[in-house]
Amino acid sequence: MAIITIFSASYCNELETANKLAEKTGYSIITDQLLQETAGRFSISKDKVSAILDGRKSFFNNLTHEREKILAQIKLVLTELVREDKKIYFGFASHLLEKNIPHILRVCLIAGTDFRIKSAMQKENLSESKAESLIHKEDEKRAEWVNRLASLGPWDERLYDIIIPMDKTSVDEAVILISENAGKEALAFTPQSQKIHEDAVTAAKVEAVLTDNGYYNQTVKCKEGNITGALKEYVVRFEHTKEKLIELIKPISGVKNVEITKGPDAHVPRRYDELKAPPKFLLVDDEREFVQTLSARLQVRDMDSAVAYDGEEALSYMEKEEADVMVLDLKMPGIDGMEVLRTVKKERPHVEVIILTGHGSEADKELAMELGAFAYLEKPVDIEVLSKTMKEAYIKIGREKE
Repeated sequence: MAIITIFSASYCNELETANKLAEKTGYSIITDQLLQETAGRFSISKDKVSAILDGRKSFFNNLTHEREKILAQIKLVLTELVREDKKIYFGFASHLLEKNIPHILRVCLIAGTDFRIKSAMQKENLSESKAESLIHKEDEKRAEWVNRLASLGPWDERLYDIIIPMDKTSVDEAVILISENAGKEALAFTPQSQKIHEDAVTAAKVEAVLTDNGYYNQTVKCKEGNITGALKEYVVRFEHTKEKLIELIKPISGVKNVEITKGPDAHVPRRYDELKAPPKFLLVDDEREFVQTLSARLQVRDMDSAVAYDGEEALSYMEKEEADVMVLDLKMPGIDGMEVLRTVKKERPHVEVIILTGHGSEADKELAMELGAFAYLEKPVDIEVLSKTMKEAYIKIGREKE
């Protein structure tokens, strides 16, 4: 029978489903085991591993790349844990397993918002408004997690073999459906599927070694022990870097040969990346779907960003973790964008602020520029124009510090 992974929207009876599935199939649940083994093997605190597995992200993670390191370690441990069948994993890490492993049944549990709000109200003893807020926060975590790993929405059918609507399906019915599909011949362990799995283990080992040595988000593939890697970032001395990578990869068990090439983004240097510190971007907009999509699109361009959903949250972030460049909407409930701009430029004049609004005017533009905005852009904005403007703002900061 297949390995079973379950990714779920919050409050979709996921824990009950996993437990009943384990009882019916005789499978073991390895969710807690993954946390324990990753923490012990790599000497990481369980809290840090748990935070990553819960989809939480430290603010401006690009300063430390701790998230990438721990993710690579989690991926390696999970890929090794599912070498044998009769295992169930439910949680965020299900998306770390390579899609080409044939004997994994990938399950997604979803439900409508009303169903989940009622469930949260009952299980957490919350008011309807607090339950709704909790659901939205959980959805945001899942959206950020899946988009970062797969550049897709969290419930995209391309990511799963089965999607089960739990507001229309009982737990017992879901368990029967999953167990019947897990027993299909197409998902059985075979010598060929196990070879593919071993290649996935080898690739995960390579990724863990590379991230531990400061090479993040590199594309690594393994076929029959032959590693192919593509540098995603520009390097001045490609041949020198290539030799260093080969030296790191060759001693890893399972590796036979190593080939390193340049990815499409490794040919041209990006000036804003040449400054000493990684840029810290903050996006501020009360349109949640818009700002989440914007953050994801910038992330694809290696521009990691934090998000705030109103002026008060933005100023609170600035007190804890100061940004270099802020992209700021004007029309927001509570503290509006103009007041945020005024406060930021008064208290932190070195922070560059880019106004991005769909409801501005010429008067707003004049006032924003007088208050010290770096640029004034209108929605809808071309993503290339915005990313270029953000990089230019960061470059200005670097020049002023020189």
